[in-house]
Amino acid sequence: MPTLRTAVLLGATVTTGLSAGLFYSYACSVMPGLARADDRTFVEAMQRINVAILNGWFMLSFLGALVLIGAAGLVELKTGGSRTVLLWIGAAAAFQLAVLVITGVANVPLNDRLAAAGPPGGGTDLAAARAAFETTWVHWNLARALASTAALTCISWALRLSARTPAPV
Repeated sequence: MPTLRTAVLLGATVTTGLSAGLFYSYACSVMPGLARADDRTFVEAMQRINVAILNGWFMLSFLGALVLIGAAGLVELKTGGSRTVLLWIGAAAAFQLAVLVITGVANVPLNDRLAAAGPPGGGTDLAAARAAFETTWVHWNLARALASTAALTCISWALRLSARTPAPV
């Protein structure tokens, strides 16, 4: 069981790190870069990114992080592991759940509205579509970046503590 405990915590840490890195990258490079683009380029790029990101690799890290954090909690609970480790796993789960909620309640609806604006050049008021999207999306993405970084910090600490406090066999 100690090997399973470590493997699940390590998987949770890696997938949470990938998710945090994605949102961090958007916050410090993608969106600031697109902020310098004209309306047509901005809208077209974001529409294409929002389609391209819906793939298995993204879903593996985005949804997999919460699944593996939950699995780590179950393993810790079932093996009678450390209460402290379990608390850090719980904190990671709460932060990662916040990322999922923010995405579903804020970012995805904004993405959908931008997609519904239609393709650039098709009579869409690109400045209005961008204005209704950009600032709000960037703020909510920053919230996701912070929450996912907090989740990564918590699950990393749980992994470190689990190495110092072996689970009962």
